[in-house]
Amino acid sequence: MNPALIPEGAHPLAATIARLVWLLPLLPLAGFLINGTLAMLGAAKVGPADPSAGHDHAGDAHGHDAHGHDAHGHDSAHDDHHVPVRHKFAPIVSLIGPGVLVAAFGLAVACFFAMRGVSMEHPYIVTLYQWMPVGDLNLNATMLLDPLSMVMVLVITGVGMLIHVFSVGYMQDDPGYPRYFAYLNLFVFFMLMLVLGGSYPLLFVGWEGVGLCSYLLIGFWFSEKANADAGKKAFIVNRIGDFGFLVAMFLMFSNLGTLDIGGVAAKAVELPMGGAVITAIALFLFLGCTGKSAQIPLYVWLPDAMAGPTPVSALIHAATMVTAGVYLVARSSAIFSMAPVAQLTVALVGGLTAFFAATIGLKQWDIKKVLAYSTVSQLGYMFVGVGVGAYTAGVFHLVTHAFFKALLFLGSGSVIFVMHAAYHHTHNHDDAQDMRNMGGLKQYMPVTFYLMWTATLAIAGIPLFSGFFSKDEILGSVFARVSHSTLAESSLLGIPGGTVLLVVYGLGLASALMTAIYMTRMMLYTFHGPNRTGEAERAHLKEAPWIMTGPLVVLAVLAAFGGWLNVPELLSAIGPVGSLEHWLEPVVGAATLRTTLGAAPEMAHQTELLLVGTAIAIAMAGIAFAVIRLKPAALVPKKDYPAAEGIDRVLENKYFVDEGYDAAFVRPTVGVSRAVLWKGVDAGIIDGLFVNGSALLMRAFGWMGSQLQTGQLGTYAWVLLIGAITILGAFTLR
Repeated sequence: MNPALIPEGAHPLAATIARLVWLLPLLPLAGFLINGTLAMLGAAKVGPADPSAGHDHAGDAHGHDAHGHDAHGHDSAHDDHHVPVRHKFAPIVSLIGPGVLVAAFGLAVACFFAMRGVSMEHPYIVTLYQWMPVGDLNLNATMLLDPLSMVMVLVITGVGMLIHVFSVGYMQDDPGYPRYFAYLNLFVFFMLMLVLGGSYPLLFVGWEGVGLCSYLLIGFWFSEKANADAGKKAFIVNRIGDFGFLVAMFLMFSNLGTLDIGGVAAKAVELPMGGAVITAIALFLFLGCTGKSAQIPLYVWLPDAMAGPTPVSALIHAATMVTAGVYLVARSSAIFSMAPVAQLTVALVGGLTAFFAATIGLKQWDIKKVLAYSTVSQLGYMFVGVGVGAYTAGVFHLVTHAFFKALLFLGSGSVIFVMHAAYHHTHNHDDAQDMRNMGGLKQYMPVTFYLMWTATLAIAGIPLFSGFFSKDEILGSVFARVSHSTLAESSLLGIPGGTVLLVVYGLGLASALMTAIYMTRMMLYTFHGPNRTGEAERAHLKEAPWIMTGPLVVLAVLAAFGGWLNVPELLSAIGPVGSLEHWLEPVVGAATLRTTLGAAPEMAHQTELLLVGTAIAIAMAGIAFAVIRLKPAALVPKKDYPAAEGIDRVLENKYFVDEGYDAAFVRPTVGVSRAVLWKGVDAGIIDGLFVNGSALLMRAFGWMGSQLQTGQLGTYAWVLLIGAITILGAFTLR
């Protein structure tokens, strides 16, 4: 039965607080409107007076960058006594910005408990109003609440709330404080619209909205060209992927006759398994995912997104925007389960992305860039999960990743905050985000030290931290589908599906090894060994305020114990088995069984133990290798560090992919635009021929007319006579 045809009032959730689901996105929207109004009321001018003035591009709460510029564009080296003045509306913004997220999270928790008490065989759909009645397309603005959207809502509002609270301490001295929270609230509004939208076009509205907000937040300090360019890069690269999403929707409507999520799921399974139409729809949807969720080849925007404030990085890269592609594949599980070739493509691209990004993370020195490439790599893991039809495993890793990656980003924000404050006091212009200028911070920031190690053990896959459970489930699912699944019976570019899956499994293991290495490297160079910040700066190193450290504690608990959400049968002694799997069963259960040929995948107990043991051994080996091989005591500050050579230089420069894109696409496009569109079409044809040519023609007519106006009566008489003779001749001569 099509769930869209179930009467709204007949659903058991209609009599619960879940009927207020429409309030979930409305609360952050209200925060945006209020904070946006306060930002405009408190603005003395629109934009910076001097666009070349250096604003903070690293984002500590005092607004000081590594080059000695505060957020007002003053050089701190020449302004020894400058004290940042907080925005006059900062107190009310500090209440409204996080407050609307606290209220939204409270409502989300209430809806969750309401859902636990009823049968969720069908989604709860709330119709708000008629939206697009155009010909055969008759779309309503609807909110869809089901187990999958509920998981996403809890992650978005829960982790988002903690990031908003952290932002109060991190950004409160920034002159754009109300504008920052307005953008942050608007981002959450669009993300909630994305996951609650009851149709693909409404989902696409949220999809585009988070793209807009990412542009605004990444380029928040837009007066510095590098920040503005990073925002534009994110926006443009995402538009490439969004073109694929649009084409997928066109194909859905032309072949299925509907764009409602429930209607598409019901009709997609009626198409031929592995047919051209269903495969094309799935591949175009995945093209949209490669842009939004930073997969090869459209991953290049995400590392540059570090130009935004660090809490923005935590929100975009941990809990929300970048996971939208994973959510889209899980939401469209009915489509993907009918297209095995598309599933193999998703899994292979995910595996390659996980491996590729992990290699780059091995040689990054900027603490946020390490985490950025880690995010790209972990997103690859999620796509491996949903790509092989293990939708629960992919969503499970999405959730655990939100916990430990938000903790890592916010923890790095605390480190950057303290480093900037120390450098500001001594007027040092060294790079406050480079790990070569850190070291030994555990004695100054012990709480952050232990919390970040918790997240590091989780992402490395150490038992019994959250990442161990979700990573192991993804790798085990890939291995289980090698022999008995629609994927194994298909092929990709002539390569048997089973072989492709074995390659993906190998890429996953290699990525896990490198993840343990580069994350341990980050911790060793940041917190262990001697301090390299500077003798004068050490007196100013201390723990970040509790309004910033408090959210880290909550996230650390979630990173440590979040794996209990979906305990495997093998570890049934530690908690209830498969809670998340049972929860998501009504949404993705049928699609999962379709991929596994109607039977739950089974492995011999010995095989399962071997796979788990291998994953644990790889994680432990990666940490051990980093501890033995890396020597924090031998590391020198950035200014004394020799230039990288060989493979180190290649990895530091990210395989020169950006330079390759610039040479292959950007510069040719600029060249053609300048030579053909500007000088040829605009200046040559439009200006030269039409504008200047028409003006020249009018001048010629004017000159001819002026020659006839001589002022001599005899000339006028002769012209009149010649004209009269010409007219008479025209009528008389035949």
